[in-house]
Amino acid sequence: MREQSSSFDIARMVVELRAHIGARVRKAYQPHWEQVMLRLNSKKDGASDLVIVRGRRLYLSDRDRPMPMSPSPFAMVLRKYLNNGRLVDVTQHGFDRILTLHVDTAAGIHRLVIEMFREGNVILLNPEGVIIQPLTSTEYASRTLKRGEVYDWPPAQVDPRDLDADGLSEILAGSDADVVRTLAAKVNLGRGYANAICAATGIDPSMPISNLSAGERDEIMSVLTAMLGTIDSTGAHGWAKDAESLDVIASGVTSGEMPPYLEVAPVALAHMDAELHIDHPSLSAAVDAWWGAHDSAAYARREMERMVEAGEAEETAGSRLGRRAEQQEQAIERFHEKAGKAQNVAAMITENWEHVNSLLTQIRRAVEQQGWSNVRAAVKGVEWIQSVDPAKRTMQAFLPDENGLPGIRIELHVDETVHQNAQRHFTIARTQKDKAKGAVKALEDTERKKRKDEKQRAKDEAAGRVGRVKRSKRLWFERHRWTMLSDGRLMVGGRDARGNDTVVKKHLGKEDIYVHADLHGAPSCSIRIAEGFQTDPAPNPTLPKHVPSLRLTQSSEFSSPNEEILGEAAQMAVCWSRAWGGGGGAATAYHVRSNQVSKTAETGESLGRGAFVIRGQRNWHRNMPTEISLGVVAINGIPLPLVGTPATVESICERWVRLQPGTQKKESIANRIAKATGLVQDDILGSLPPGNLQIMHDQQLINVGTES
Repeated sequence: MREQSSSFDIARMVVELRAHIGARVRKAYQPHWEQVMLRLNSKKDGASDLVIVRGRRLYLSDRDRPMPMSPSPFAMVLRKYLNNGRLVDVTQHGFDRILTLHVDTAAGIHRLVIEMFREGNVILLNPEGVIIQPLTSTEYASRTLKRGEVYDWPPAQVDPRDLDADGLSEILAGSDADVVRTLAAKVNLGRGYANAICAATGIDPSMPISNLSAGERDEIMSVLTAMLGTIDSTGAHGWAKDAESLDVIASGVTSGEMPPYLEVAPVALAHMDAELHIDHPSLSAAVDAWWGAHDSAAYARREMERMVEAGEAEETAGSRLGRRAEQQEQAIERFHEKAGKAQNVAAMITENWEHVNSLLTQIRRAVEQQGWSNVRAAVKGVEWIQSVDPAKRTMQAFLPDENGLPGIRIELHVDETVHQNAQRHFTIARTQKDKAKGAVKALEDTERKKRKDEKQRAKDEAAGRVGRVKRSKRLWFERHRWTMLSDGRLMVGGRDARGNDTVVKKHLGKEDIYVHADLHGAPSCSIRIAEGFQTDPAPNPTLPKHVPSLRLTQSSEFSSPNEEILGEAAQMAVCWSRAWGGGGGAATAYHVRSNQVSKTAETGESLGRGAFVIRGQRNWHRNMPTEISLGVVAINGIPLPLVGTPATVESICERWVRLQPGTQKKESIANRIAKATGLVQDDILGSLPPGNLQIMHDQQLINVGTES
């Protein structure tokens, strides 16, 4: 099973990314040390995420994914230089596994080089080709990837797209390996594509290359040309591990296991089993189907790894302040070390006053007589002087050691006296000592914050509060009123007239069901037949155990809703309407099929924004109670308030609060819930019905350990 991107994959990704030329680079994230994500936003296609898993794969994805509260240093560098830049080109270096994004910014064209070979790397270059920051600094035999170095491309490999029959024959003739190894290494195809060519031509992969006939070489060239010709086309191919895996992939993976793919590729591979083949609209879609769920849980995995490294969750929760304290302790040591060195150098200059004064006098006299250019050349033969710098008017000189030989090297300013040169180093020592004092105060402040943070975290953990998770983007249904019905199905409703239009036009499919309270101005609601929630196979490990983890899914496994489900939907439609604010205990709602909902009015009539005409028989639900419950769930790793019927919420959540119309302002209730749960208050306000309310029962949500 291949996990690393091939040169063919990179070539296809160039094609798919070029479709986004003109897009703006909005954000950069690093949810895991191995993963970098760029948000591309184009007017034509909207937002899309470029996911880069170093050394393994890169692809475009629209999945929602939790992100760290604070961006990593590398993500901050990318944001600083690329934010709001425009993607102007995407290129591949030859046929190597190197892809480059060209981003036009106010400071010029910056390049983001993505290397997918070996351990992989992501390198940001300035317009002059100098490395601003690599994801990982490293040195190779022929090049150095460090900040400030000029970026050098790795040695070029063969580009099979430039080969003709003669060129291929020359490469084959110069090899003493078998066919598959020659095609994989010498022709730069990789083993998978080399095996595919052997299967398509019927040539034994293990046959020595010298045994190939002229006709077989022509067949290899023909198949290779056809294969390379399909790289720029759309569509991609996937292959399951076996027949059972194919059924699992076709039905949608519901377990915690990854989809059982064996391979995905931008071109057809003859050596793969045709019966296990799966079509995909793009290579990004294929890779996302295989690895997307795994990669979207990268932040959760990183948090789990930190817990393992720390040994317990408490240490991990305070790791940021802990790392800061450790860095400050190291800085204090460095400041003291630098101060000691500078003070030692100053003392040695003073002790060797005559030696230093002699060097300064000779250099000044030589400069006056011969000029800096001649002095620079002359000092190369002087034992006590290493070099001079005319621009700074300084020289690098040596002080004598205990044996009278050249020892420690120091910098001397030619135009200053011995005392002034020594004083420079005394000043440096004093400055470093002052910095050390400042760092000590900062360390004390960090330790104080750490103790306070640990104390607060202990309280939050005891109370079951969730930690805030910074998001890459909001879930689509959060723009509307939403709930989960007892069978896991999603239901959405409009917040206003514009929202009603959006729900009906965009989120009321042919099979979906329309629900509406029998009141003027009530929200238009849609029961999503094939969209809902399932247990998250990769839950966020930072969340309390009592918070259920769910993941948004689209599946055909949802059966037609029964009367109980329809009744729940009708109750929520009533609670979202003015029936709640009116203080009534019950109201009526109805549901119809989606094809009964129309924006076309009768002759001579007109419809305002958010209004629709219902034609045909309505299915009524009478005396629906105005009562809801609120609990806390995690959806795609994001802690959110779940508002629904009491039967649904109380069966899913361990802790919940039941609400009815009342006299308390919902802002006050939302504030209490936010403080007790750790949820964002705006998320809670957006989930509550329109109007005042009262708490009827609190199952350890607001007052942990008590029931009211």
